[in-house]
Amino acid sequence: MEVYLLRHGIAEDAPPGKSDADRALTPEGRQKLRRVLGRARAAGVEPTLILASPYRRAVETAEVAVESLGYRGKVVQTAALAPNAAPQEVWGEIRARRTEDSVLLASHEPLMSSLLALLLNSPALKVDFKKAAMARVDLDRFGAEPDGILKWMLTPGTSGE
Repeated sequence: MEVYLLRHGIAEDAPPGKSDADRALTPEGRQKLRRVLGRARAAGVEPTLILASPYRRAVETAEVAVESLGYRGKVVQTAALAPNAAPQEVWGEIRARRTEDSVLLASHEPLMSSLLALLLNSPALKVDFKKAAMARVDLDRFGAEPDGILKWMLTPGTSGE
C-alpha cells in the first residue's frame, strides 16, 4: 500500500469566539497545496481512498487533493486524524483499510511527523513536516507495528515550480 501523508495548508488565525477546528485555509495555503499536489499528480499519485481530520482546514486540504489528483471517491473524515490523536490510532485506521492500494491522509502537526516516524518504525526520527508538505510511505505488512519505507517527501519549496 502507498500511504500519502499530507499536512494541511496555511490556515487563517482563529477569530475571536471561534474554535481552532473552524479555521479555514488561506488563498496562499490553497496555492501551496496545489503546487505540491500538482507535482504529486505528475509522479502518478492516484489515491483509492482519502481520509481527513474533521477540522475544517484538513477537510479543505482533502478537497484540494480531490480536485488536484482527480479523485472520484468520497473523503472520509476520521477523529483518528485530529491534531491530538495518537499515531497508533491512525495505524489502526490504515490496518482496517489494508485492501486499499493507495491512501491519502490529510491531517496536522505534530501528528504527521510522529505518524511518519511510527510508519518507518523509527520512533526517534524527527521530521520538520511543513504546511502543505506530502510524504509517501510504502507498506507491505500490516502487523502490530508498521515497517514502512519512505519513498519521497515534497514541500512547497521543493515542488519543482
